[in-house]
Amino acid sequence: MVNFLEQTVNGLVNGGFYAMLALGLAVIFGMLRVVNFAHGAFYMFGAFGAYLSLREWGLSFWWALLLVPVALGVLGMLLERTMIHRLAGLDPLYNFLLTFGLTLILQDLVKWRYGASSSPYEIPAGLRGTVHIGSFEFPAYRVFAFGFAVLACAVAWWLLARTRVGMVVRAATERPELTGALGIDVGRWVTPVFGFGVALAGLAGVLAAPVQAVNPLMGADLIIVVFAVVVIGGLLVFVLMAGVLLWRPAGLFGREESPA
Repeated sequence: MVNFLEQTVNGLVNGGFYAMLALGLAVIFGMLRVVNFAHGAFYMFGAFGAYLSLREWGLSFWWALLLVPVALGVLGMLLERTMIHRLAGLDPLYNFLLTFGLTLILQDLVKWRYGASSSPYEIPAGLRGTVHIGSFEFPAYRVFAFGFAVLACAVAWWLLARTRVGMVVRAATERPELTGALGIDVGRWVTPVFGFGVALAGLAGVLAAPVQAVNPLMGADLIIVVFAVVVIGGLLVFVLMAGVLLWRPAGLFGREESPA
């Protein structure tokens, strides 16, 4: 039973990372119609940013958790303005190839500078113990990472669903022509949204650094799973609806009419 609960917690922690990455990927695709294959590389950059912040500059995990996503968000905005934006009017395949090429370049740069071997990142001092939940004990950092991932996703959802900025982004995502006709400059929102999605990937990378070994290929191992999460998440509602129609064609609470 203890083993099962430990594996469940580990699965929830990984699920939190997937959720943050998938949210950033979905926001970028929704606004820009860009399949950002470099999302995994930005996740890797987040983990390496935390590792280098501690090794090179002596910054703690908490500073890295604050500064690294902001730095990557700025980097993402620069990449969008200098590269991705130039291909906006072309077939989406070109941006896919561009972000795929960026992934290879970024990974090779990290491997060239720091090598291909994995580097451990120490768990923060205040989160090295265990947490008692009922009669069980769980690693404190994993519980924190899961809770923080849920909080980050909730804040991102609130920003997109409950604020004026989120309203504009959602409108520009669903009906860009109509949004532009209402006097809203859709183009000015593209770069910040891309930066926001990249910052979420970097934040997930910082959180993952103490849990997973920091290495140049950690994002490449994850990006296919994240794409699957985005696709399956989008199709899940329709699968459930099809199941209801097959199982209860009259509706969950409906009553079938008797034949005449």
